[in-house]
Amino acid sequence: MMRGGRRHETNSIYSMVSCSDLTPGSLEVWVDLPDEIKYDPSLAPFKQLYEQHHGKLETVTSKAEGDRTIFNGKATDNLALDNHAGRDVIAKDCEIRLTEPNKQTEEKKIRSKKKKQIDRALRVFKLGALVACWVLLTVSLLLNMETSDVVLHTAIEAGHVKEYELSPASDRVKVLVTLTGPFEETVTNETGNLLHLWLRKGSTDGSGFEQNSTIWTVHLKADDVMDFAPSVSDSRVLELEQRIEAEATVDRNRTHHLNSTRLMMQDKNFYVEVGGNDTKVALCLSSTSNNTVPITVSYHLDPISEEDGIIYATLLLCCLYILIIFEIVNRTIAALLSSSLGIAVLALGGARPSLPELVSWLDVETLLLLFSMMVLVAILAETGLFDYLAVVAFEVTGGRTWPLINCLCFFTAFFSTFLDNVTTVLLMTPVTIRLCEVMQLNPVPVLMSMVIFSNVGGAATPVGDPPNVIIASHPSILQENINFTNFTLHMGLGILLVAAQTYVQLRYMFRDMNKLRHTVPRDIQEMRQEIAVWRRAAASLASYSRDEDIVRRALEKKVQKLHVTLLKREAGSGKSKSDPLFCSTLAQMKQKYRIRDKQLLIKSIVCVAFVVIVFFLHAIPELQRLSLGWTALLGAILLLLLAERDDLEPILARVEWSTLLFFAALFVLMEVLSKLGLISWIGKITESLILKVGEESRLTVALMLVLWVSGIASAFVDNIPLTTMMVRVTAALSAPGGLELPLAPLAWALSFGACLGGNGTLIGASANVVCAGVAEQHGYRFTFMQYLKIGFPIMIGNLLVASVYLIFCHTVFNWH
Repeated sequence: MMRGGRRHETNSIYSMVSCSDLTPGSLEVWVDLPDEIKYDPSLAPFKQLYEQHHGKLETVTSKAEGDRTIFNGKATDNLALDNHAGRDVIAKDCEIRLTEPNKQTEEKKIRSKKKKQIDRALRVFKLGALVACWVLLTVSLLLNMETSDVVLHTAIEAGHVKEYELSPASDRVKVLVTLTGPFEETVTNETGNLLHLWLRKGSTDGSGFEQNSTIWTVHLKADDVMDFAPSVSDSRVLELEQRIEAEATVDRNRTHHLNSTRLMMQDKNFYVEVGGNDTKVALCLSSTSNNTVPITVSYHLDPISEEDGIIYATLLLCCLYILIIFEIVNRTIAALLSSSLGIAVLALGGARPSLPELVSWLDVETLLLLFSMMVLVAILAETGLFDYLAVVAFEVTGGRTWPLINCLCFFTAFFSTFLDNVTTVLLMTPVTIRLCEVMQLNPVPVLMSMVIFSNVGGAATPVGDPPNVIIASHPSILQENINFTNFTLHMGLGILLVAAQTYVQLRYMFRDMNKLRHTVPRDIQEMRQEIAVWRRAAASLASYSRDEDIVRRALEKKVQKLHVTLLKREAGSGKSKSDPLFCSTLAQMKQKYRIRDKQLLIKSIVCVAFVVIVFFLHAIPELQRLSLGWTALLGAILLLLLAERDDLEPILARVEWSTLLFFAALFVLMEVLSKLGLISWIGKITESLILKVGEESRLTVALMLVLWVSGIASAFVDNIPLTTMMVRVTAALSAPGGLELPLAPLAWALSFGACLGGNGTLIGASANVVCAGVAEQHGYRFTFMQYLKIGFPIMIGNLLVASVYLIFCHTVFNWH
């Protein structure tokens, strides 16, 4: 490649210096240059003119005499050194060389000793903190039994009050109640059938004392559609405040009862807590319906308060991110520890879940999809298909860096629009790693770019990302006639703009090609060294005389031309299919990376085609019979049968078990955060902020809040439970009894936020975690902070573009 470049440069060397500009003085300056500079073809005019006047020029190197230049039979020394000055310089140099190593060695020893002490102290502190967390978990599980909500079935008749007696452990009564029955999911009529539920505390000694909690009102279905109506669940915490005003008078006939009470003064009000065994606490229910209302009631006494729950949930999230960001422990261990601490918090609050309940918290559909696709990819990799695809991509793009990255990102985004982005990442990651290894690129930034485009592409359709599946399948969305076509149309246009912004931002972030290089190629190293030699030669010449200035300008032109060639080669654009180095590399790749098992490849293609076709059928609501997880599992089972493998250990060894365990722990942690009230708290804040603005600006504010709250939260909280909560918030905002905002733009804002927010952090989306796990198995590990530096700015840019798009389409032009 170097020779080819030199041959091209020889054709234009005479443009660097004109023979008419040469002077006798400039020839003398040229003679004193080093031989590798002096005899370069770009300086040939100097040599030709010199030989015309002075004869042939020769160079002789002697070890005893040093370099001497001979012309016309006369020798001239290139360098003269005064003897006395030379001795002084040599003596000083020897003294420096003898003393400096000793000083540097002592300083290194001191620094090394301090570093070892600091590392030892940090290690002891880390182990102590982790063991303390383990002790807290163990003690909380030992001291608290597994609890489960009491489930009751009853029927409420019109005009009757049903009571169920409770047995609270303390005088202050607080109950988490969950109702399931024929309830209205969207309130359309405030005067319809109602179900009232409250707590009542009264005396049993005939004193007439009674306290009631606030009444919880639930809207029932109409009488004519109540029978065989689908069940709807709702939860609320009921608490007896037991407040009486300070100026209230107390009957003297009840003095013997008040002796068993304690009075507390707070905010100038008396709070009365009735003590003793002469009180009864009951859960009361009544209905305004003319029909008998069947319901299911479950309750839990003394739940964790909302304020404390939010604090605990925030601490758990901080614990998880501290462990991952600072790499204190492995990512999977960090998720296991954080989720275990969440269970400990619930246990200390009296709500320790049972093992079957913990298993029910796992998103088995996602885990099944991941496991099945990992098995498919593991068998497919044995055929050599991924290596062959890497050769094809290398040949098509001509071995150029950015065209290759563009190709990978485009296909990843395209496939993610119709396939689940986790599946796409599982298929594309091995190909990307193989290509980067061949081109001597660092796979980490290329993989991060690829997974970012996977999340962007997955947001375009209802089946591309799990949050979109949740949004598109919600009953309120289906009632608005938001189908696959109009969902893709509205989201697709915005995603095209987001993809363009993402590409421009990534090109700017990786404008320095050294960030993409894993190792610098040999030809680029040689060219950098050559540029350095020419640059030093040019810098050694002053511009005080016309003779030296002529030579210096010729050298600077040569440096500029070499620099342009270097930039092209660093960007990969210098490689072409006619390049001898590219052709030889391609020939070696074709010889080394071939399809190893064609029969297994045909069987694998049949199984993968089955999975892909059924995935496409999910776009048609009438054909959604198989879930994504079951589809992938059926394909994996079919391939295992066709592969006729007696030993499954090699295949199972390629399954990313640590990634699956990480997801399982993350699902448990997200459910703990939901039970502690963090996710519902986010929804309440969003709704309260929208209510603070005028009606004419509510849609714009609602779009921005739904977009940015879901986007920022999805970067730090798993987007599946967050989307489940936020879609209820959007449905409530559009309900006739609520703010009556249009639902379609709110749904698309939620889709933009939940999907694009996954680009923010390494654990923001499932595809990110899967890509990191596969890369780590291939020996390329990227940390949380490495991804955060690239992904979070990209996410902010994505949300900004989505904000402009939503405002332009739905606030300015009312496209919906």
